[in-house]
Amino acid sequence: MTSTDVSTYVGELARNARAAARSVAILSTSVKDGVLIAIADGLLSASAALQEANQTDLKAAEDAGLSSALIDRLTLSDTRIEKMAQAVREVAALRDPVGEVIDGTVRPNGLKIERVRVPIGVVGFIYESRPNVTADAAALCLKSGNAVILRGGKEAIQSNLAIHRIVAEALESNDVDPCCVQMVNTPDRAVVDGLLQADEFVDVIIPRGGEGLIRAVVEKATMPVIKHYKGVCHVYVDAKADPGMAETICMNAKTQRPGVCNAMETLLVHESIAASFLPRIAAQLREAGVDLHGCPRACALVSDMAEASEENWSEEYLELVLDVRVVDSLEQAIDHIATYGSAHTDAIVTTDINAAQRFLDEVDSSTVLVNASTRFSDGGEFGLGAEIGISTDKLHARGPMGLTELTTYKWVVRGSGQIRV
Repeated sequence: MTSTDVSTYVGELARNARAAARSVAILSTSVKDGVLIAIADGLLSASAALQEANQTDLKAAEDAGLSSALIDRLTLSDTRIEKMAQAVREVAALRDPVGEVIDGTVRPNGLKIERVRVPIGVVGFIYESRPNVTADAAALCLKSGNAVILRGGKEAIQSNLAIHRIVAEALESNDVDPCCVQMVNTPDRAVVDGLLQADEFVDVIIPRGGEGLIRAVVEKATMPVIKHYKGVCHVYVDAKADPGMAETICMNAKTQRPGVCNAMETLLVHESIAASFLPRIAAQLREAGVDLHGCPRACALVSDMAEASEENWSEEYLELVLDVRVVDSLEQAIDHIATYGSAHTDAIVTTDINAAQRFLDEVDSSTVLVNASTRFSDGGEFGLGAEIGISTDKLHARGPMGLTELTTYKWVVRGSGQIRV
């Protein structure tokens, strides 16, 4: 595209989204849910066609030498399409947040003042790899009354366009403006740059992908950005941990799906149980194909473990690689997380109620867990139906973002002729 073509294309997308946002904001819950059910049905009906489009993306990804973790994220199967449709149905079943009265009061002068939940407006969503995110984002934005401009990664373009066609058909068949869910149909990066400058029409940008993508978006965007840079997630096995539970949690947190942002990247183990626990869990992790890096004390307990560098502790691997550190105390574990973590998701395994509470109180992450895998840090697992992303910011939204996080509020004031004196 020429610069003129890009400007024209982005301008059309943005203006159409702004116009559509006005109509989708006032749609009834029943209409929105009807569209979502139609999308879910359409995904299942088009399973073969979706996988055919996905095969084109997978072939290109393999030719480009993408990692196994990225290819896993990209892959669609019957099971994943069924889960995608189920996630859309779950969003349809959720309570509609639009119009909810958050709180209210009646002033002494008789004014009735309420804070009422309303859509944000136009969401720009920039993401990588996983095609299911296209359906999740469309469903969440529609149910929360927002218009959305979707821009997936070039590695998933055929899969994303195929999913978007199903969304567009569902919107049109229910007489809803199809411009409330638009998909960028070109991998041209100049379109992203243009979208990030369209603050006159786009209210917020939500990037979801690698740290490089997110930092580039934050640097260029002229509108607010809700994001997390990376997921350096920890599991701390406390002195009073149940060893069997700790092993199960650690294996799940690292190996169940290593290429996602809530997978464990660092294992912290209290020194009092390290000699018995580390060799056992290391053997299980290695059997699962995990490459281990450790501190000197961990290396002394596990043969042939590579020594971790200072840079390793801040690394998000998104593959079968894990850093291991033996710590002197709960305090040192918390200090390590504060120093090297990304405020995403961190867990403690312990039978000590006081240790668990200290961990919950002092670890300043968007999700903190006791005796559970970090893999639960997910909108679907939290009952949100799906998520449009995970935020480690502290303003507006934090943690998995579902319907409520895609709304803001306005003050609604009802009077009977009052004037200010």
